[in-house]
Amino acid sequence: MTDHPSPPTTTCETVTANLNMPDGMASADEEATPPDTDRLQSALDRCAQSGDSVVAIHLTGAGSDQDFLSGPLTLRQGEVLMVDPGVVLYASLNPSDYEAAGGGTCGTVSGDGKGCRAFIEVRAPNTGIQSEIVPGAARGRIDGRGGEHILGENLSWWDLAEQARSQNLPNVPRLIDANAADRFSLADVTLANAAGYHFYYKNGDDLSVWGVRIDTPGSARNTDGIDLDGVQNAAVVDSWISAGDDGIAVKATSKPSRGIIVRGNHLFGTHGISIGAVTTAGVNHVLVTDNTISGRDAFGNRSDASIGIRIKSAAQFGGKVQAITYRNTCIDAVSHPIVIDPDYLRKTGDHPPVFSDIRVEGLKATNSPANATSQLKGLDRNRPLTLRISDTTVDAAAVQTRDALIRAHNVTFDGKPLASLGGLVAEGADAQPHLPSCSFPAFPAG
Repeated sequence: MTDHPSPPTTTCETVTANLNMPDGMASADEEATPPDTDRLQSALDRCAQSGDSVVAIHLTGAGSDQDFLSGPLTLRQGEVLMVDPGVVLYASLNPSDYEAAGGGTCGTVSGDGKGCRAFIEVRAPNTGIQSEIVPGAARGRIDGRGGEHILGENLSWWDLAEQARSQNLPNVPRLIDANAADRFSLADVTLANAAGYHFYYKNGDDLSVWGVRIDTPGSARNTDGIDLDGVQNAAVVDSWISAGDDGIAVKATSKPSRGIIVRGNHLFGTHGISIGAVTTAGVNHVLVTDNTISGRDAFGNRSDASIGIRIKSAAQFGGKVQAITYRNTCIDAVSHPIVIDPDYLRKTGDHPPVFSDIRVEGLKATNSPANATSQLKGLDRNRPLTLRISDTTVDAAAVQTRDALIRAHNVTFDGKPLASLGGLVAEGADAQPHLPSCSFPAFPAG
């Protein structure tokens, strides 16, 4: 999908808000049993389509009532959930609402971390979640309330993720999880405060993400912004992403990912625009162009773990990553401007990652912290990184290279030409490198 998605021309149902939650909290009874789950799911069930038909289900407000509070929902075939401007759809804080069969207990740190359903699940084609841009009005918003205490506990979903640093995996719900949902559109809506990943799209074709805002602190662990896994023909365009892990990530667990463009996005306090970590089925033909990446999140907080552009994998879940181009990338105050790492988490196994035909064309990194470092690494001598890098300047000197065949033209780190332990072919420098013209807009309000 290469054009901005339009809302469906046909509305199947309009559901009107009955709640006013100015501080994002409802009454104790409403929090225990979210009042909107049944009526929202009933509308979604009634509006299911067949064939290529697509209809809208509008969530709208009335007077001071602009809010919904719901447990997990499932979109059916041919449905686009339209969250009208000014309306907020809040996710339940009751872990029992999300309990998934066969996993750990939702709301705990145990097992494989698969104990929770997502807040919104999609398993059918011709679907989407959108809002509309109205001057002077906030965009429609879906809020996972990851920083609020879960029901009956003195800790939040994000606290669980922090506990999991030294334990197993946290059982927390993703905000939106789509699988085999061909022709999905995510447009002009704000996603905020997800308990886990904000948007995970797996094994689907023809994905369009336009004008999305992800509004979450950079300190919220494992809150990826937009993850594409086994995706063909996708565009992520003109979006603003503040999150506590990868801002945009392209993976390939069981199907290859290819034919993807990531253009004109602005990232804040994230782990950057990433390929990986799981690349088993292969990632190829990805263009990442005209993006800005800041080391501060939407709230102005500096992230010490911030990353610019990144390719990561390991022998436990690696595969071929090739024909990847990063073009006209602007990076500011980021701790790791460029990372190409085949030893992610030092995971060993029988699926070695191979990074070839990687291109970086026009990159400028400014205001890097004193300890900022970059990595340009291949797996070993027999599976080296092959990289062409040109018109690139990074104002931090530290760059680690290993098992890499690098062709460099107009490339400096802290004003010095790129030096390598081996495999570097320097192609000279022009008097005026073709660096991108960089500016870093603030995360927008509303």
